[in-house]
Amino acid sequence: MRSSTTDRRRGVRVRRAVARDARRLTRLVTTSGAYEGPYAPMVQGYKVGPDYIEAHDVHVAVDDDGLVLGFYALVLSPPELDLMFVADAAQGRGIGRLLVGHLLGQARRAGLTAVRVVAHPPAEGFYRSVGAERTGTVAARPPAVMWDRPELLLPVDAGP
Repeated sequence: MRSSTTDRRRGVRVRRAVARDARRLTRLVTTSGAYEGPYAPMVQGYKVGPDYIEAHDVHVAVDDDGLVLGFYALVLSPPELDLMFVADAAQGRGIGRLLVGHLLGQARRAGLTAVRVVAHPPAEGFYRSVGAERTGTVAARPPAVMWDRPELLLPVDAGP
């Protein structure tokens, strides 16, 4: 799905990611404070490439200066939130909620009724706060993922 839809909140807009965003999105993932300590191996060497951006519904939240504050990637079939990151410096500003609201609009336009979320364990509370319901647990898959993760379902009619 290609969309030029933008949502605005306090000087922040959401736009479709483009290939030239790849390095910035990769940096956002690999420098995330949420993936320090035991979680660090999960993002070590991770790359969000231009081909990934082209193949998926990837949107970025940017400020008026073009600084990337966060992003998400929605896989449409089967419907799943593949990635969602908010820059450490932008935490607590409503960027995650803005991104979820945009994601739900994209999902609605695509005719989806719900989106699966396999969350980073510390992020489960956030997803539940925006309407996701826990449906189970996805078991660890060493060596790539060393911990169990909560599995949630985000109804498209939910809203942050």
